[in-house]
Amino acid sequence: MEYRNLGKSGLKVSEVALGGWETYGRSVNEDQLVRDIVMKAYEEGVNFFDQADVYARGKSEEMMGAVLRELPRHTLVISSKVFWPMSDDVNDRGLSRKHVLESIDGSLKRLGTDYLDIYFAHRYDENVPMEEIVMAFDQVVRSGRAMYWGTSMWPAARIAQAVEFARAHGLHAPVTEQPEYSMLRRERVEKEILPYTQDAGVGLVVWSPLAMGLLTGKYDEGKPEGARLTENENWSKNFLTDENIQTVRDLKPVADDLGITRAQLALAWILRQPGVSSVITGATKVSQIEDTVKAAGVRLSEDVSSKIESVLTR
Repeated sequence: MEYRNLGKSGLKVSEVALGGWETYGRSVNEDQLVRDIVMKAYEEGVNFFDQADVYARGKSEEMMGAVLRELPRHTLVISSKVFWPMSDDVNDRGLSRKHVLESIDGSLKRLGTDYLDIYFAHRYDENVPMEEIVMAFDQVVRSGRAMYWGTSMWPAARIAQAVEFARAHGLHAPVTEQPEYSMLRRERVEKEILPYTQDAGVGLVVWSPLAMGLLTGKYDEGKPEGARLTENENWSKNFLTDENIQTVRDLKPVADDLGITRAQLALAWILRQPGVSSVITGATKVSQIEDTVKAAGVRLSEDVSSKIESVLTR
């Protein structure tokens, strides 16, 4: 495993991270399987484990947290997120100071830890003034309930606004942004997000780097039963196009020449960006995390990068 600084902060995160989105408490409900996956990730050097309160309405935090509690806390980087509704109550959502401060306590309890390493604003909240958002997360950090805070899926202009307000008022600024980024979803990050975050020292930790599993090649010959894109009509419509499937097929010779899998190639391609700190992968089987962790440390030559680009842009 290789490790990178989270933006310009001193925190080191594994190049490959394990997240709980759409897995624990949903497609994976067996405690032993969750334990096997998390422990294998840890054994392979993964130190960054990503969660959110809304994942399976807290169940994902509980299932992953039950395993992480067995490990030395100082060796872990644990994150969670706040924004999406957790009940029908009018204040149990968004980024108000009330909801942020109440929600982190809930996440800490479910995860079974005294503090988070990173607490994310899961989306930008148009209904809350920026100063309230930044001051709420600054209070979270000052209280010791999180070491750092970050944003997820925020527009670049809003990230900049938060950073500038925090720095102007001596508050803790966000040190990381968590965007969707993959070979098949690249334009927003490369044209909007990275041009700001890289210069500002805000490190990216990327979600869905394998485009819901499409980039692994599992859909080369059709739609396997039980796969994410097969069971979600909206995702299937957006990702499972003939063009995308052919692109993934065309990446196979490039990966084969390097002696790596297409999943490892897709992750290494993201990690080629100096502004990226980590890629967050999911796993429903131990074999999946065994595959993805091998992307750490893979460096793509200019020639290989050119070959990939020709496949992605034709």
